Amino acid sequence: MISYDEFEKVDIRVGRIIRVEEFPQARKPAYKLLIDFGPEIGIKSSSAQLTKNYARENLVGRQVLGVVNFAPRQIGPFLSEVLTLGLADENGHVVLVTPSKEVPLGGKLF
Repeated sequence: MISYDEFEKVDIRVGRIIRVEEFPQARKPAYKLLIDFGPEIGIKSSSAQLTKNYARENLVGRQVLGVVNFAPRQIGPFLSEVLTLGLADENGHVVLVTPSKEVPLGGKLF
């Protein structure tokens, strides 16, 4: 069990995917995402294994949740600055965690 104070240390924010690129160098099929988290946090990059459930063109404009205060992670030649959050479907493929309606960019999960 963790305390609520420990949970508050994980900074989960909402952002909007503004660009999606193929990531052929990834060990597992993935996309390179550019996500706008609003004026306080700005635009951050993320590698996400979304290729099984999402076409690139269906991701642009979508709001997503991401952990913005993890240290950046080098994934091959790409620096992933944000952990984009998702859940596994019945086949183990990622389904994005998204708000059920539009919310302001940069909003913090609580």
